[in-house]
Formats: sequence, structure tokens, C-alpha cells
Amino acid sequence: MQNTMHRAVTSALVVSVGLVSFQTADACTRILWNDNQLATVVGRTMDWPESTEPALTVMPRGIERNGGMTGSVVTVKENPAKWTSEYASMVTTVYGIGSVDGFNEKGLAGHLLYLNDTDFGTRDASKPGVQAGLWLQFVLDNAATVDEALELLDTVQVVMTEANGHKSNVHLAIEDGSGDSAIIEYIDGAPVVHHNPEYQVMTNDPIYDKQLELLAQQDFSNPSSDTPLPGNVKATDRFQRAAYYLAMLPEPKNEREAIAGILAIARNVSVPFGAPYKDFGVYNTEYRTAMNLNDRRYYFELTTSPNVIWTDLTEFDLTDGAPVMTLDPDNVDLAGNVTASFKEADEAPF
Repeated sequence: MQNTMHRAVTSALVVSVGLVSFQTADACTRILWNDNQLATVVGRTMDWPESTEPALTVMPRGIERNGGMTGSVVTVKENPAKWTSEYASMVTTVYGIGSVDGFNEKGLAGHLLYLNDTDFGTRDASKPGVQAGLWLQFVLDNAATVDEALELLDTVQVVMTEANGHKSNVHLAIEDGSGDSAIIEYIDGAPVVHHNPEYQVMTNDPIYDKQLELLAQQDFSNPSSDTPLPGNVKATDRFQRAAYYLAMLPEPKNEREAIAGILAIARNVSVPFGAPYKDFGVYNTEYRTAMNLNDRRYYFELTTSPNVIWTDLTEFDLTDGAPVMTLDPDNVDLAGNVTASFKEADEAPF
């Protein structure tokens, strides 16, 4: 039993906890449960001091993108990446300028989270540039697996952008339906890739190597209610709590239990309303998400709403030329399966 627990905690090092949005802060958590026998499921928290104006958005195939644009602002002036989406996706957008969470029709998923040490480096115009708010969308539009995504990302350069006065100091966690996982950080101007199904949890600062070192100092080999766990809202504390509780999740009998397990951990590492965070003020959790990557279902929980909502990507028209579909989750009347509540958008948000 102890050996089993040790292996599980070791594998829990793969869970990724992170922060998205464009500002100097240090919150958000990503949790990947890829070692159960039912499905690959993943969840995250979004912690932010104001509304990020999240919109659940279904993007069909065939959308033309310009990776050099941040909304109407030209971010990459020379050699911006341009592409047409090969795969349809379901994402949560941020401020209408990019996606920070979501998955595509092939079961590849990703999450942008904050990392203070992010350094995208000097612009190299020999590579097509993608502004950081479209980093995730570029992956979802063009890759079917983690391996494909990593190969694809070698062909472009991610470029710092700014929105609402905040810089995009972010790192990226990706996973696919097979359970593969990777975390990509730009450190000292170069990408650093952590690629292994064991990388399940990710939060924010410090860089991922140091998070793993800190976690290795904890002894979770004999878990009990007396096991000391760091309990504050900072990234290192959330990382260790998520890894500990992920290692002890019971084998799910169905999707309901699997999603409940992920959301239980996401709630445990959420930031309560009013909780102070370093010098940045209050950064409470705005929302939580969970995904079933094998069945393409997406769950969303706004912290100011009493209900979890969900939708199924396979129920939408994803063909080239189909309309973009969107839903504002800030509605307390929404509950359960909200697929029928999505509305046609006039155009893609980016």
C-alpha cells in the first residue's frame, strides 16, 4: 500500500497548476488525472482580481488566424504567423483576445498559466511570431497530440503581448487523450520543455524544475489526516496540495466520479474571496473547469454561480463554414447540459 502510494505521488508530480491572464500575479492550478482506468480528465482554476470576461466558445474548422494581432492591435509587425484551423475546438476566452483553456476535436487540450520568470527573448523575425494570447489556440488549431504540438511549436516564436495594461507572462500546459503531458516555459529567452505523462500538476512560480524539487522534499509515503500539508494560497503550497490529493483519488466508476474527483481538488486549491496574495492584493478564483478528453466534454463552474454547467463538443457542427458558437457563463439560471444555450456569433473573436 505504501509503495503504491509512493508511485502515485511520484506520478502526481506531472499535474500542472498555473495562472493565466495578463498581469503580474501568481495564481491558478492545473490538475491532470491520466492514470485512472476510465478516461483522461483534466481541470484547472482561474484566479484573478476582476472578471476576465470568460466566454465558452466553439470554433469550427477552417477559421483564418493572424497570430500577430492582439485584438485590433498589431503585436507582431514582421513575419506574423498565419494559419487556417485544421481542427475544431472548444475554449474559454480571455478579454476576447485569446484562449486560456480548452481542447480540440482530437482530444488535445491546453491551459495558459502565469509564470513571473517568463522571458520570450528578443524577437527573431526568421520565425513566424505568435502573440502569447494565441499560443494555446495555435496548438489546438493545428495539432492532434502532444508530440505533434511540440514539433509544431518548434516552428514559431511566442511573442510577449499586452492587454488591459497587463503583460502576458505565461507558460503552457498541454495534454492529450492518451494521457501524455508537457509543460512549456520560456526561460532566459529560450523554450524549456518538460515532456512526460508524469507531469500532472502545474502552478506558477518558481519555474517547474524548482517546483518539483520542493515537492520532492515532502514525505507523502504514509498519508493520513495528520500529514502536514502547506495550506496557503501561494503557488508552491497549491502545487503540493494538488499533488497529494491527486495521488489518493479512488478509481472512478464513471465520468461523474472522475469529474467530481478533479473538481474536488480544484476547489481545495482555489483562492477564497478576500484572501490576500503577496503584494498583488486579492486574487480569488474566478472559475474552475474540467474536461473529459476522450469523450470531448467540457465542464465549467463560475465561482459566483451555484451551478456546474457542461457541454459536449461532438454535438456542435464543426465543419468548415459552420458558425462560431458562444455562451456567456455569467448567468445563474444556467445549469446542467447547456449545449442548447449556445448562440451563433457574428464572427470568431480572434
